[in-house]
Amino acid sequence: MEKYNVIVIGSGPGGYIAAIRSAQLGFKTAIVERYTTLGGTCLNVGCIPSKALLDSSEQYYNALTKFKAHGINIGDMKLDFTQMIKRKAEVVKQTCDGVAYLMKKNKIAVITGHATFISPKSISVGEQTFEADNFIIATGSKPSTIQGVTIDKQRIITSTEALSLKEVPAKMVIIGGGVIGLEIGSVYARLGTKIQVVEFTDKIIGNMDSGLGKELQKVLQKEGFEFYLSHKVSSATVKDNEITVTATDSQNKTLTFTGDYCLVAVGRKPYTENLGLDKAGIKTDARGFISVNEKLETGVTGIYAIGDVVRGVMLAHKAEEEGVFVAETIAGQKPHIDFNLIPGVIYTWPEVASVGQTEEQLKQKGVSYKTGGFPFKASARARASMDTDGFVKVLSDSKTDEVLGIHIIGPRAADIIGEAAVAMEFRASAEDIGRICHAHPTYSESLKEAALDAYDKKPLNL
Repeated sequence: MEKYNVIVIGSGPGGYIAAIRSAQLGFKTAIVERYTTLGGTCLNVGCIPSKALLDSSEQYYNALTKFKAHGINIGDMKLDFTQMIKRKAEVVKQTCDGVAYLMKKNKIAVITGHATFISPKSISVGEQTFEADNFIIATGSKPSTIQGVTIDKQRIITSTEALSLKEVPAKMVIIGGGVIGLEIGSVYARLGTKIQVVEFTDKIIGNMDSGLGKELQKVLQKEGFEFYLSHKVSSATVKDNEITVTATDSQNKTLTFTGDYCLVAVGRKPYTENLGLDKAGIKTDARGFISVNEKLETGVTGIYAIGDVVRGVMLAHKAEEEGVFVAETIAGQKPHIDFNLIPGVIYTWPEVASVGQTEEQLKQKGVSYKTGGFPFKASARARASMDTDGFVKVLSDSKTDEVLGIHIIGPRAADIIGEAAVAMEFRASAEDIGRICHAHPTYSESLKEAALDAYDKKPLNL
């Protein structure tokens, strides 16, 4: 029976990063993955393939709608969707191969198969048994569904199937107005698919600042999206390769939506089934999440859990930070994570990014705050690239001026939010950001201007 200092179960971003950091700290480390490729949902059927398709579809859409204004005439243009999917697969393979290389480089044993606990200190993988001083559970999550909707993976699909369709649908109905539905909807809308989004609540991207959702809805509607908010879906059926989704609105009026595919994008649930957690003495809550303490340790000494199987946002970079945190905790170090400063990003175009508290959260807590804003239509860089939709919003404490939240919808918001996170990690004030010299012309100048607006209401370019 092989014994390790650390065994990581699951090779997604949280898992493989936890394994690498454990190996760097001198631990004899192994990682268990049930599939033949490493990388988990994110690399194989999530973050990476979706961003590859988002980039390809964005370039196609820009060629159709913007190139002429730039003085670029390309005549008749033809979409090669098969090549687009092929390129996506190549990006995925390269990324997953990179993870395999890192395992070899760091001398991490890769065990292929489904791990099941047989005791607090041992697991079985197929016919083999392995022991460890410490286990890190990083098994991630899987798509959720709702009552009345059965996913058949043919016409009623999840994001996994949506990333590998054989043709561009004429119509797609998306259940859910969150990140996954809007990103995949953007891919196909740009390629000519009619997108109808049916959302239970009264707004899209409800976990982000409400101003971002309102602005994103306006932009996506210009691209052809149709939104049906405050609609409760009761069923989804398939007949002769056509789907029918039935829903009721806030007035109890019944509506039906038809299309080629129905994408179910109502969130994800932790993958904690069939792991033998009971044999290890680990309990889950009613939703399947594993309870952990401030060290991300379960109720069993030496067994930790990270990423989508524990509380908090289901984001790859959150899982990565937790993986490093646990490895360093096992080594006796004193690592740190500020969960308030985990950025959230939506890779539509314009991109949406946020870090810290929203206005709704600050109002609920009774915090007195100031607001500063700057529209991208006033940005010289945005005008040059024809990307003038969106804005930057900075929220700061009304007494101390400390930045409490930064919310962006606009070009390269996913990159700009990094500066915001750094500033807030060091407890910067709005004045601090406003007084930092930003290169001109750049999209990030808009953050400076919004900060100046929050500080003394005197932006320099508005």
